[in-house]
Amino acid sequence: MPRANRHFLPNHIWHISHRCHRQEFLLKFAKDRQRWRYWLYQARKRFGLCVLNYIVTSNHIHLLVRDRGEGEIAESMQLIAGRVAQEYNRRKGRKGAFWEDRYHATAVDSEGYLARCMVYIDLNMVRAGVVSHPGEWAVCGYREIQHAPQRYTVIDRLALRELLGIQSNAGLSEQHAGWIETAMANADYAHEPCWTQSLAVGGRDFLEAIRATPGSHGRYRDIEEQHGMLAMRESPLDYRAGFGGESPL
Repeated sequence: MPRANRHFLPNHIWHISHRCHRQEFLLKFAKDRQRWRYWLYQARKRFGLCVLNYIVTSNHIHLLVRDRGEGEIAESMQLIAGRVAQEYNRRKGRKGAFWEDRYHATAVDSEGYLARCMVYIDLNMVRAGVVSHPGEWAVCGYREIQHAPQRYTVIDRLALRELLGIQSNAGLSEQHAGWIETAMANADYAHEPCWTQSLAVGGRDFLEAIRATPGSHGRYRDIEEQHGMLAMRESPLDYRAGFGGESPL
């Protein structure tokens, strides 16, 4: 069962990434990606998970959430990963692990850092060369932010608007689309390891506060610049304990 590699700090935004076991393409079928989203919806419904963005690829997932301090992230990840693995293994007559042992969680600063993390998630399959625009990939938060479904909504638009300082859903969709178009026009969608290999990404005050917080594991970590942003470096040993291999997320 997946285990977080640190305690979640209440009221923070977290970017979570989780790979399939041995980087296998266990989510290559659309129905399995849709089942992951179904259980994400159930996690929001059961535990009150505050979802800000997500994408399900063929061999890993990205999930952006805000912690309310009630243990909902750990409960949600256990539910989603466990049910998806059970359903897949039962259907395929398969035994063994479906996910890498641990998922990775990076604390994300608000405002500009949150927006940049959202764009990084949205452009995942463009970066991989699978689609030419994020709207072409079915199971992702981009589509939901742009065109909210009538039922089974996953994204908490109100929370997202509050964090970004945007007044309306229409304004959120417009600004979000603009970020994507700007990034694509500038070909600004390179792999940025800081989102998946750091303890935290944000301004210096934010990172220093994370480092000073008991239970954050950041007390002895260095702060360094990566891709024009400040990040608190993850211990290489901790990172390898959470994931195998070096494929980009």
